Amino acid sequence: MKYDNKTIKLKNGQSAILRAPSANDAAELIAYMKTVFGETDFLMRYPEEFEMSVEDEAKILEGLESSETSLMICCEADGKLVGNCQLSFNQRIKTAHRATIAISVLKDYWGQGIGTALFEEMIKVSKDKGVLQMELEFVEGNERAKRLYEKIGFAVVAEKPNAIRLKDGTMLKEYFMVKYL
Repeated sequence: MKYDNKTIKLKNGQSAILRAPSANDAAELIAYMKTVFGETDFLMRYPEEFEMSVEDEAKILEGLESSETSLMICCEADGKLVGNCQLSFNQRIKTAHRATIAISVLKDYWGQGIGTALFEEMIKVSKDKGVLQMELEFVEGNERAKRLYEKIGFAVVAEKPNAIRLKDGTMLKEYFMVKYL
């Protein structure tokens, strides 16, 4: 799916660019994902579980450019990728009114407004596509993300007990949130 670049101002006064990644970003995006997976237990993978080759990631990114069912937006600041989100649209008749969101931001850039800016773009694109309901999941204990999601207008509608098991055996709930457009 096409996305036009947008410059945003971070809370620290710095400029950042929201843009769709290209195949040329494959290696950097892999490094970004491995870093962000290692910074928190609240994402769905550990760094060692992300075993994507540069070639395979490049193919995925190439496919996103022409996809009508998925959009990825990256945030670039200081000459590197610092945030990323993906919006996936359902295509079946009964669920075409729904879209699913995944989002991450490097820890050094938390609190700078990147998450809010990415959400604003995803909401705009969803409305343009006629989506009526946006959905996401978050892990128990991720209060920072929960506050952001609630600020954007999401509400918890369900929970899955023991959905996540950390390496140390800790079991965490996963919460399902919805935003109506």
